[in-house]
Amino acid sequence: MASVSYGPEAIVLVLATAGGVGLGMTLPVTLAIAALLAVLVASYRQVIAAFPDGGGAYAVAKKHLGHRTSLVAAASLIVDYVLNVAVSIAAGVAALTSAFPALHGYTVWICLAVLVGITALNLLGITESARAFMIPTVVFVAGIFAVIIGGLVRSEPASVTEGVAAVSDIHTVGVLLLLKAFSSGCAALTGVEAIANAVPSFEAPKVKRAQRAEVALGALLGIMLIGLAVLIEKFSLRPIEGTTVLSQLTEAALGHGIGYYVVQFATVILLALAANTSYGGLPTLTRILADDNCLPHRFAVSSPRQVYRYGVLTLGLSAAVLLIAAGGNMNALVPLFAIGVFVGFTIAQVGMVRHWWLTRADGWQWRISLNGFGAVLTFVAAIVTTAMKFTEGAWLIVLVLPALVLGMERIRNAYNRIHGCRGSGAVPAQPQATGTAIIVPVSEVSELSREALSAAMSIGKDIVAVHVCLPGESVRAFTKAWEAWHPEVRLVLLEDSDSTVGGPVARYVRDNFDGRRKVVVIAEIDPPMGWDRVLPSHRSDELERELRRMTDTVVCHLRVQVG
Repeated sequence: MASVSYGPEAIVLVLATAGGVGLGMTLPVTLAIAALLAVLVASYRQVIAAFPDGGGAYAVAKKHLGHRTSLVAAASLIVDYVLNVAVSIAAGVAALTSAFPALHGYTVWICLAVLVGITALNLLGITESARAFMIPTVVFVAGIFAVIIGGLVRSEPASVTEGVAAVSDIHTVGVLLLLKAFSSGCAALTGVEAIANAVPSFEAPKVKRAQRAEVALGALLGIMLIGLAVLIEKFSLRPIEGTTVLSQLTEAALGHGIGYYVVQFATVILLALAANTSYGGLPTLTRILADDNCLPHRFAVSSPRQVYRYGVLTLGLSAAVLLIAAGGNMNALVPLFAIGVFVGFTIAQVGMVRHWWLTRADGWQWRISLNGFGAVLTFVAAIVTTAMKFTEGAWLIVLVLPALVLGMERIRNAYNRIHGCRGSGAVPAQPQATGTAIIVPVSEVSELSREALSAAMSIGKDIVAVHVCLPGESVRAFTKAWEAWHPEVRLVLLEDSDSTVGGPVARYVRDNFDGRRKVVVIAEIDPPMGWDRVLPSHRSDELERELRRMTDTVVCHLRVQVG
């Protein structure tokens, strides 16, 4: 629903380069987009019926088009989720700065502040509520319809926004310009798949309710897009620097009074909620991909508040990079949006063609025709959008999508190798005990050393204490202190040959105790929470990294709490 705040503007920015004649094509281009919307809504009703467990393009591709195609669908969804956050926040801030021009110079900082706030709330586990979303959505839709109706009944604008034109280069109206405007306006179709992804969230009967919602929201979106396009032509609006087209339409239809500010604030809130939906979608998608061994397994680990933190943080950081790179400019981000969307659309429709061909369910002939027609349209739209927007940043998406697929393939292959080494699924040989040598690195005669040796003595009897003689250290003083302590543990002094502790200890462990299991007890002070954690030297971490490479060595990390 929120895409009406930037879809029409994307069309106008392109057509305005041809002056009044170009702007006169706003309605025909919008009607073409609305026709594509109708086809997509009809097609996704079939997706909802065939895949009631949700998942959209990824679920369809995974079942019918193979693993690699499903990764392409997943990559397009990841790109869309990130761009949805960036575009929604940028569009919301644009609505805010249109109402309060004094804030225009702080656009990027406001965008980042909103992004940090949404990310922090999601890290804390603030759950989405349909009822909480309902009020601002109803206000927004009512406001847009008030703008459309108010604009239609007026013979002239109630108020005219003054400002510098945002478009200066002039072109003639041609096929390429119309295709470019169409590809820009297709950013308004970015939410069509959302319901198919979230069918399980509906109450029973889930499929019927989801299908009705798909049709209802598609119809509302189409009516709003067409209504705003009619007003753009009626009032001959042109893009103005620092003011959104929706802001101009609202001012022209309702004047610059309370109605104007209600619509602008409703737009800001709805766009923030639209950005927040990605925080529910992407972490869930990355969890599914992690379960399928296509992303690191830490993406499937949830916090005590049932939040997939790595997915949330990845989404927030990626959106921040885009917002900074675009300077918070909505119109710099919108051209990137539609490409990944249409890739997902095409994959979903092709997968549905295969689904109906295999199932041969009742009415499969017309269903396969519908999804096939949708696949052709979305494929053509994807090609047109990529070609028209390639120099405006679309090249980035063209590079990112295959890079994501390649990265997920490599992660999957790595997990396959790991599972091969683990011998998962096979019955292993019986475990056997071996002789154990316990090695305890000690840096000084202290209470920490006593704790380490006490732990070692609790494990076994064959214990060796090792001490690395660092440059500038008095070996005689250490030996004298050790002999005075007399812990009845053999001491081995190691020379510092590479200015580290980990290297000499690891070499000593590797070169001795052949055929035996080695246990290295590493003791360190566990400082309190906060900045105190940066105070220790962390030589124990250095030692653990060296020892971790030896498969016959067990590292026992003993943390001594500070009283």
